[in-house]
Amino acid sequence: MSATSAGTRSPSPDATRDATGGKPPALLVSEPQLGEDEKRALCETIDSGWITMGGRVRAFEEEFARRHGAADAAAVGSCTAALHLILAALDLGPGDEVLVPSLTFVATANSVLYVGATPVFVDIVSLARPLLSLADAEAKLTPRTKAVILVHFAGKLADREAWQTFARRHGLYLVEDAAHVIGLEGVGTFGEAAAFSFYGNKNMTTAEGGMVLARSPELLERVRRLRGHGMTTGTFERLLARHADYDVTMLGYNYRMDELRAAIGLVQLRHLDAWNEKRRVLRAAYEAELPRECPAVLIPFSDDEPSANHIMPALLPKGVSRRGVAASMREAGVQTTMHYPPVHQLSFYRDRFPDRALPVTEEFCDCEITLPLHPKMRQSDVVRVVETLADAIRAEGGKP
Repeated sequence: MSATSAGTRSPSPDATRDATGGKPPALLVSEPQLGEDEKRALCETIDSGWITMGGRVRAFEEEFARRHGAADAAAVGSCTAALHLILAALDLGPGDEVLVPSLTFVATANSVLYVGATPVFVDIVSLARPLLSLADAEAKLTPRTKAVILVHFAGKLADREAWQTFARRHGLYLVEDAAHVIGLEGVGTFGEAAAFSFYGNKNMTTAEGGMVLARSPELLERVRRLRGHGMTTGTFERLLARHADYDVTMLGYNYRMDELRAAIGLVQLRHLDAWNEKRRVLRAAYEAELPRECPAVLIPFSDDEPSANHIMPALLPKGVSRRGVAASMREAGVQTTMHYPPVHQLSFYRDRFPDRALPVTEEFCDCEITLPLHPKMRQSDVVRVVETLADAIRAEGGKP
């Protein structure tokens, strides 16, 4: 689940109108945390004279790996690139099938098509636990099934032991789409590899960018080679070496990260724990306010399991128009969005794979609304959002 387009900007004096000509809401779904430290890091990088992949990218890889208890990591241009490279490094291709959720950003399924394999859409467990269903995955296995992409939706990890048992029993690769769980203990330990996102709305950002963690050094090295055209050395390595020779050993891609993004990433990593803690506090405030003001609204993942709390999904009462609620809240200065339109119902996938039915996913997506959640918020903002949501539901003829 690598990106969405909603709520990634901070309004500024020269950017006070949205694409439709109106003013953006005062309270956004997400906002990046960017300040003087990031500006300083960018200036230092520019002054260094080296802006393509080099020492800062390597430092970012090492620090990210250390932060997640891994031996090493590979920085890439996006989480989409990370997923594509993982599947390519595993030699998945035409004739292979990969189990994926439909409750995800479209990049998860796209990455399967990039390698020529076929995505097989799997339903979620329930409205209260919108993670990939083991039972439905089992039902959709075929002799061609080679891998599963687990999406840790909204910041909650899937059941590691259960999925590892499933993968071992059927001889499948496990790949984590970890776009929503940066910094959470245990992420990156499920299977062969994990893909992370640093898009502007994530728990930390480099504007665009991604990272790969892998179980085996050999797989990670293959990802490294693939990200840079299959070349045996990069430009920075040749700068430091005594010779400028290189070879190309495989068909690769241009999926590299640059020094500017890595410089931002190194700063952002230092704040990640504090930001994730602020997200936890805000989520707790929602869990206190929503039952009081909006008892008919279902909060997925109302449990004590650890979470990176990337987004705040809520399920509206049946019969209440999400579009109407969103419009009313926007008028009141509060942005909302949805995570996500079901991938199997998007035009491209509906035409390519007709007659797919995922009843639980479809029910979830019909009533899901994503509320603001980011570290710039105060607990008083949570109260405002919930009160605005209650008023909007009433305006649509529903009972909050």
